[in-house]
Amino acid sequence: MKHILTISLLMFLTILPAQELNVMSYNIKLDAPKEGKNSWTNRKAFFINQIKFHEPDVLGVQEAMPNQMMEMDSLLVDYSFVGVGRDDGKDKGEYSAIFYKKDKFQLESSNTFWLSETPDKVSMGWDAVCNRVCTYALFKNIDTGKKFYLFNTHFDHVGKVARVQSAVLIDKKIKEINTENYPVVLSGDFNMEDDHESIQFLSKNLNDSKNVAELTFGPIGTYNGFHFDQPVIRRIDYLFVSKDIDVKKYAVLSDSWDLKYPSDHFPIMISFNL
Repeated sequence: MKHILTISLLMFLTILPAQELNVMSYNIKLDAPKEGKNSWTNRKAFFINQIKFHEPDVLGVQEAMPNQMMEMDSLLVDYSFVGVGRDDGKDKGEYSAIFYKKDKFQLESSNTFWLSETPDKVSMGWDAVCNRVCTYALFKNIDTGKKFYLFNTHFDHVGKVARVQSAVLIDKKIKEINTENYPVVLSGDFNMEDDHESIQFLSKNLNDSKNVAELTFGPIGTYNGFHFDQPVIRRIDYLFVSKDIDVKKYAVLSDSWDLKYPSDHFPIMISFNL
């Protein structure tokens, strides 16, 4: 009888479908300009509904100012978040925060480091013109018990040395932090196209999810600049995954309304199995 129950349990487990997770990366455009059709006030409602419609399990955002973080936290009621403002390590300046579905994941640990020569304290690195950070979190799926890391970042848009060294630092930090070799997702606005040496460097240890997905969808580019009447060809936002992650779908989501976009970047989203 015991052997029959064991065999039955194994058969049941083998026919269970693998649980797909959806992760999104989104530069939401900081709260500027304060006036006009592209102001946060005019974009906010569509942006919030966009997130609620696509329902990412985990969402890495870039350029989120403190007031935007407060509004997202209050309106996205199914989510909690981790992250700090880059200018004081608390609530000043832009966040590279991570939102996650609180009924689906248990937060095991999280922290933020700065993209600089002194990553453990508030600092500006190399030739960058802004403080830049990477926030990371270890999540445990409540239903399956499986764990994975998400690292979320925003590279400098000017500093050439900073963009090279930031990639080196993040690669080093992932190896230092992920001592248990859990699956890893790296999300962010990297301010570099895919032929840049730093994107090529990151692609050595991680997969560019677009290149390994079974299905891809949407435009090539991710930066639209609010130019609704122009093709979007600049791809500067990425979701990298560790080699053990099976990416089913990759999409650039070009949702719009009344000839307007909810941000000057398109969000990208992947569905994958651990």
